[in-house]
Amino acid sequence: MNFRRQILPALFVSLAFAASSGALSATSAATSAADERADGPAYGSELQGFNYPALVQQFEFTSQGETLHMAYMDVKPVHPNGRTAVLLHGKNFCAATWETTIHRLSDAGYRVIAPDQIGFCKSSKPAHYQFSFQQLARNTHALLASIGAENVTVIGHSTGGMLAIRYALMYPKETQQLVLANPIGLEDWKAKGVPSLSVDQWYERELKTTADGIRRYEQATYYSGTWRPQYEPWVQMLAGMYRGPGKKDVAWDSALLYDMIYTQPVVYELGQLQMPTLLLIGDRDTTAIGKDAAPPEVRAKIGLYPELAKLTAKAIPHATLVEFAELGHAPQMQDPQAFHKALLDGLAAVPVND
Repeated sequence: MNFRRQILPALFVSLAFAASSGALSATSAATSAADERADGPAYGSELQGFNYPALVQQFEFTSQGETLHMAYMDVKPVHPNGRTAVLLHGKNFCAATWETTIHRLSDAGYRVIAPDQIGFCKSSKPAHYQFSFQQLARNTHALLASIGAENVTVIGHSTGGMLAIRYALMYPKETQQLVLANPIGLEDWKAKGVPSLSVDQWYERELKTTADGIRRYEQATYYSGTWRPQYEPWVQMLAGMYRGPGKKDVAWDSALLYDMIYTQPVVYELGQLQMPTLLLIGDRDTTAIGKDAAPPEVRAKIGLYPELAKLTAKAIPHATLVEFAELGHAPQMQDPQAFHKALLDGLAAVPVND
């Protein structure tokens, strides 16, 4: 087992750094104007009206008898280093939230592909679709094949980490390296006592989504109690879809996706991952699906990321663990400087395949 552990302190960055690095350049201007309205911006069910940091293309395909389209960005570097990075977003995130990471990777020579999964953001919201991590992995693999992206580095955050694990298990020969940034799914919530919620229950909960609720949750969980103006566009990105005319479509697919996450654990298969795996973990993360519905004694023993990080690093044969002692669920957004240094160092440790 090749297991190296490193603790990094949080290096908090200012709004000036975010502006100078180009972070939020495309989204912040549009959102700031909309925020002047009392109710905030309203976006379509496929996030129409919200700008992405690069050209958005569409992959058209048929799945489960449905004609679907999968939005993605394909950013090619000025000076290619021969590697391709695929960025997989989380449940309450979109491809656009990888904006700073896209810039950093592209500047370092990586071709960067960032899709919106089916059911999310600018991609299709099918009313009748059997969501599974296997299906989302197949969709992603088909997209990559269509644009000639082979032997990729897969980088997954949050729910995207669960998907990245499933992708790597299904396509091990085409996954050069796996990077997991505060992935969920490092434990089996059902087995630990989190009660099951029906899709209808998830749907009713999702219909109640508000910007205030999103902001409170993200401040507590994603940013370990801190808040900065540059986080607000991502709140409005999500809340805007629930203010728009496609609110019910967005909420329904979100409910189906929560059921997928709860019922399809990946933790039992971590030992099968044979590719080099980089774990980037904010230790102040407390994320656990259905945690608020669980009894107090269950809540006390789930979402413990310092413990989960170490257990996961031991379970994966070729894992390197980097912990950020003061960061939460979204270290790439809370401290971009520290996160991207660790990411680029970890990527550079794996040689390019000829």
